[in-house]
Amino acid sequence: MRRSVSVLAAACVLGLTATACSDSTGATTAAAPEGSVNPTASLKGVKLTMWVAQNSVSEPKQAIEAFEKATGAKITTEVIPDPYESNVPTKLASGVKPDLMFWQPTGSTLPFVQPAKNLLTLDNEDWVSKLGTTEKSLGQVDGHRYAAIVTSPASLGVYYNKDVFKKAGITTMPTSYDDLLATAAKIKSKTGVAPFFEVGGDKWPLQWQVQLQMTDLPQSFWDKLNKNQAKWTDPVIVNAIKKYKTKVLDGGLAQKNYKTATFVDQGKAILDGSAAMAVNVTSLQSEIQATSSTSEMDQKLGWFPVSNSSAKALYSPDQTNGVVAFNTGDTKRQNAARQFLSFWLGKDYPAYIKANKIVSVEPSVPNPAGLPQTAIAQAESLATATGVFQVKALTAPDMHLALADMIYGKKTPEQVAQAAEDQFTQILKARGVSGF
Repeated sequence: MRRSVSVLAAACVLGLTATACSDSTGATTAAAPEGSVNPTASLKGVKLTMWVAQNSVSEPKQAIEAFEKATGAKITTEVIPDPYESNVPTKLASGVKPDLMFWQPTGSTLPFVQPAKNLLTLDNEDWVSKLGTTEKSLGQVDGHRYAAIVTSPASLGVYYNKDVFKKAGITTMPTSYDDLLATAAKIKSKTGVAPFFEVGGDKWPLQWQVQLQMTDLPQSFWDKLNKNQAKWTDPVIVNAIKKYKTKVLDGGLAQKNYKTATFVDQGKAILDGSAAMAVNVTSLQSEIQATSSTSEMDQKLGWFPVSNSSAKALYSPDQTNGVVAFNTGDTKRQNAARQFLSFWLGKDYPAYIKANKIVSVEPSVPNPAGLPQTAIAQAESLATATGVFQVKALTAPDMHLALADMIYGKKTPEQVAQAAEDQFTQILKARGVSGF
């Protein structure tokens, strides 16, 4: 969930073509193939490129290696530097296209890469019917599917160190954001350990504590916001930003180096107990799993859902959930890309989720054995979770960047909210959305 200011507006300025600045329904893409795909048909000599973010380099490794072995194709991954959601449109504007790419499969982020112009439609692929209900709802724009869903949406909640909670005498998990802050204060007074580990260095996780507080906003608010009848400067949003600043950051509930600490640092700190809690999405679990065993995670870590006034999680699609295939004009490569997706979500899927220790997006494919308890808890929380603002808003402003300015004293909470409003309006106006 990484994005920088005015991504789509910048793409328009860069000349990504006029359709990037409209609702983009006029362009055409290659039609979906008729009939089934043979996922292991020989592709000897075919070379494909897949773009990945810095935090998703290892995610497709098993699927790629298995596909190469089965077909003779060669897939090269290319890391696009962070901020991924900003640098991808910029690179596309230069005329360069990959064959495949991880991309967040939401209606707020798919338009950034002009799906009707740049991507292959995937409406009739053989894996679509295999997806679970939640996963089927993702990856679509204007009635067409442009993304294969290879992992479930991330669940936003609180990771905690069991030993620190035990030392603080905490046996009941918080059931609201105010409870969470009270728990944090108790941890600090009882143990001296930093209650929260915040990530100012990588910026993008700064948004999560604010998002927890926005969960009571009714759907009617988002409906009005998407019609330019409500604002990001609504008091409830400004107050959420203020509360994060005054209670958590200024209030001493975060570790001392919160301005510069990184995502990797967060995983290490929560595991070794130098911080008690981390508010983050499933990508943190993946980061920890990369260097820890399931038994170690189960021994040291717990996870619980919480929102503003209830013990419910939020769900947050990210770029590792979706894979898109590009309309490159090379039929052989396009068909090979489709074949790879068919292989990934078909023959290979049980092996893929086992290797990556993740829950299945296909009800017919059971979860692998040995998942960390945190993963199981997150999967169970999705049934009652509410979407983050990247799901509910027509486009998602980069609030985390404005929050990063705030922690360095460059913006007030009111100015953070105004920056979100300005970017939201700018992008939707550029896309020609009615009311903006």
